[in-house]
Amino acid sequence: MPTFQCKFIRGGEVVQETRDADNESLLILALQNEGVIPLKVRESKDTIISFLFPSATGKLKVTAKDIGVFTRELATLLNAGLPLDRSLTVLIDLTEDGTPINTMTASILEKVKGGAPLSEALESQNKVFSRFYLNMIRAGEAGGSMESVLERLAEYLEQSKELRDTVSTALIYPAILIVISFISVFLLLTFVVPQFTEMFENSGKELPVPTQIVVGAAELLKSYWWAVLIGFVFIVAIVKFQLSDSKRRRVWDYRFLKIPMVNDLIVKLQVASFSRTLETLLGNGVTLLTGLSIAKETLTNAAIADTVEEAADSLKQGGGMSEILIESGRFPVMALQMIKLGEETGRLQEMLEKVAITYDKEIKHSIHRMLALLEPALIVLLGIIIAAIIISILMAILSVNDLAF
Repeated sequence: MPTFQCKFIRGGEVVQETRDADNESLLILALQNEGVIPLKVRESKDTIISFLFPSATGKLKVTAKDIGVFTRELATLLNAGLPLDRSLTVLIDLTEDGTPINTMTASILEKVKGGAPLSEALESQNKVFSRFYLNMIRAGEAGGSMESVLERLAEYLEQSKELRDTVSTALIYPAILIVISFISVFLLLTFVVPQFTEMFENSGKELPVPTQIVVGAAELLKSYWWAVLIGFVFIVAIVKFQLSDSKRRRVWDYRFLKIPMVNDLIVKLQVASFSRTLETLLGNGVTLLTGLSIAKETLTNAAIADTVEEAADSLKQGGGMSEILIESGRFPVMALQMIKLGEETGRLQEMLEKVAITYDKEIKHSIHRMLALLEPALIVLLGIIIAAIIISILMAILSVNDLAF
């Protein structure tokens, strides 16, 4: 019996299910008899990809890129004068049926048609939208400036994505270099060195110490390669375990800030994120105290987040924000000076925007500087290891043939 992918409306919600039926017409009739409204019925096709990778054809999550595109397109349609429900309908038509973003938009549209405000419809999407995003939408609804809020949100998401892409792209080459290094050393020790081992054993002479070390390492790796693999998996599991719990993660966050070079990049990333988030919130009418509470949740380092929370507590007690940030010693001096100037002159939003722009550039420069040191260091280290292996083999060959080295 054929299997069909069904999309229908039940109780105001868009539902997707897989059902078996003799043909498409009978399945549509069965759905109508259940009191639901069929939207799409499509026969499923089993492929080798769906067999090997079930998740590739299963339910997928809405990505950050999807949210950015959704926000930008919705802002454009609202600015063009279309009402909210019509804009959402156009977005559904623009996306492919059955995709996560299409299903989510259809669900939002149903709730909006049912009388729910956009913020409530977004909040019902199983935590797809962050607290920051939802508060921005609520501010736009309260102030009647939904179009401008969505524009600022789209700009914020695009800038955040650009920063993430800069970091991830910069790390691709070092990652490839490290993988190639491990593969090269592994192949040398497991395939090349063993070719000479038998000749060395038949010579009857004691091998030089460097050769003995290389041969021993090759035999160990060839016999117990599975232990190395298990060890690697174990280390990854330990790291995930340590970072999965909030208390343990907090301890590591504080430790990361003590690592030279790494701490500088972490702080700049966090300051740029904090400044851009708070600036966007303040620009849309959110109070400073509420903005600090929301901005804190966008930070990934607990030490910096704790500092922001202390600043929020200081505001509640009638104090200032910059004093707490200065006392913590975790924020860069230039950022502190600009934030303090913004507080004193009443231009905090403007100063926060400048801080975000400044540290976005600083992050790119820091990454380039780190890579300028890391890449040649990795190349030199790989060259030393390979040269040491080759020299140890040559020493043994010269020793076997009674030649002076």
